[in-house]
Amino acid sequence: MERVSDMPQLPARDPNGHKGTFGSVLVIGGHARNPVMLGGPALAARAALRSGCGLCTLAMPAPLLAPALSVASSATGCELPVDAHGELLASAAAEALDPIIERAQAVVMGPGLGRGFPVQQMVVRLASMVRVPLVIDADALNALSETVDFATDMKAPIVITPHPGEFARLAEALHMHLDGVDPAARPASAVALAARLGCVVALKGANTVVSDGVRVWTCDAVEPALATGGSGDALAGLLGGLAAQFVRARDGSRLDLFEVTRLAVQVHADSARLWAAKHGHAGMLAQEIADGIPDAMASMRA
Repeated sequence: MERVSDMPQLPARDPNGHKGTFGSVLVIGGHARNPVMLGGPALAARAALRSGCGLCTLAMPAPLLAPALSVASSATGCELPVDAHGELLASAAAEALDPIIERAQAVVMGPGLGRGFPVQQMVVRLASMVRVPLVIDADALNALSETVDFATDMKAPIVITPHPGEFARLAEALHMHLDGVDPAARPASAVALAARLGCVVALKGANTVVSDGVRVWTCDAVEPALATGGSGDALAGLLGGLAAQFVRARDGSRLDLFEVTRLAVQVHADSARLWAAKHGHAGMLAQEIADGIPDAMASMRA
């Protein structure tokens, strides 16, 4: 494996750009059955917009969309059909999503999505057919680990963002003996999983590890304030926003998914460190991570 340390610079913001220039992100998440989950996708959308993407669409179960948009009021919405019990209707949801996916430059799937066969159907379908960067997070990772031979369906340009528990479930499903906890083993484990799946892995935790199966990078930031609910959702949205802007950049400043993932992890950590410098190392809310993204990005511009 090739260990890298130098951080790529964020490309300069085009002064003549407009909302279409800076990419569109689709965030898919939320769960309408008990326990109801709507905060995660709303936080992801907020972080995507704070990263500088031009547009963000929040796709959620129909009963949850309006309250979620009150948290991410600058996003637009797409209602995903559910049955009388609040369960997603996978085929109808796919029909609603397809036109938006066609216009998106990045897709984030998983925050608060819940479990069950319809979720598995949606995740596997997107992993096999999306042609833009796809960030698979949270419950979407659990859906993968519960799907037989899921690795064969991962054909999109994908970043997965597991915490150690999700990482262990993915490795077990693939019959791989990997350690996502031991600091000494984490880099090699991330490399092995990324190589097996043909994707980028961001193995979260203190000193998050990022690998594309060949290169590996370990974040040197350890900020206890990040240990708060919704922190991972903010990272997923931030990653989607940066991917939409820079992986398919029109101005020639293209970065690859490995580089964009490293940038997202660093910006996420720096946002928390800026907050902690003023408030200490506890009590930060996930929306404050999202709202600190512009300040964290400012010093990283080319």
